Amino acid sequence: MSPEFFAVSAVIIAAMAFDYTNGFHDAANAIATSISTRALTPRVALAMAAVGNFVGAHLGGEVAKTVGDGLVKLELGIPSLGVVFAGVLGAVTWNLITWYFGLPSSSSHALFGGLVGATLVAGPALGEVQWRTIVDKVLIPMVASPVVGFLLGFAVMVAIMWTFRRGNPGRLNRGFRIAQTVSAALMSLGHGIQDAAKTMGIVVLALYTGGFQSNATHIPWWVYITTATMLAAGTYSGGWRIIRTLGRKIIDLGPAEGFAAETVASTVLFFNAYVLHAPISTTHTITSAIMGVGATKRLNAVRWNVAGNIVIAWVTTFPAAGLIACGLYFLFRPLFT
Repeated sequence: MSPEFFAVSAVIIAAMAFDYTNGFHDAANAIATSISTRALTPRVALAMAAVGNFVGAHLGGEVAKTVGDGLVKLELGIPSLGVVFAGVLGAVTWNLITWYFGLPSSSSHALFGGLVGATLVAGPALGEVQWRTIVDKVLIPMVASPVVGFLLGFAVMVAIMWTFRRGNPGRLNRGFRIAQTVSAALMSLGHGIQDAAKTMGIVVLALYTGGFQSNATHIPWWVYITTATMLAAGTYSGGWRIIRTLGRKIIDLGPAEGFAAETVASTVLFFNAYVLHAPISTTHTITSAIMGVGATKRLNAVRWNVAGNIVIAWVTTFPAAGLIACGLYFLFRPLFT
């Protein structure tokens, strides 16, 4: 077997490791609200999220093309595969660090930061960062999606409170718990569309850079299946530290609040995937929606100290993963020469 085969295989294995950590790291995005409101039991919620992620992975082709062909341009050959390898491992490392501390940071931005960091340190001889795409498809959505999530979460929750202001609380809670089954399923689907697509984009980038396909945007069928399976497996394994943070530590969620947050977040995910083709963060979107929903009770209903720690993790994810990837590039570069 050729050296290119082993190099591409190493990148694909690293990408699947990232996919798995993305699953258990970001499982909370889809199910924390449903678990905290007791709309679903933990294992049922995880199983539903895994299925939604598996199905959604098959629907995220446009986002995958943006990741595979739009963020960095690499020269063909084994040395460039070392750049991708270091970038992906940088994201995996940051995912594990933030998971340990229970911080719902963005796996997406960790991946993008890792790729950008490794590409920059490798130098122009191997590749260049497509800053126009980074700004349009990553940095602007990174700022805009939490703001939109917060405002829409606040607006939808106000509308629900006004519409059902004379309803029976017990009956309404039962109804919204049922409705959460649908909203959580949509959130799981949106997570699969967004997050599995990012791993697919990395695999396609590796195949193209290694010379195993001539098209930088074609996604082979086995990439869909493998990526979807690993993301679903990671999701089902759970990410309880982050689930506790999203489900209980930001605000005390009720069924109506959970339904509003999930509905808003899934809508933003679908819009960005199919209208803008932008790979946004599911973590930022659902967390900001939860904050917006909580702010309708009263401002101090949101535990802003917890929210502040989450925002710090958001801001540091891109550069931190990039710095880790820089170190890993120098560590593993001899294996890709």
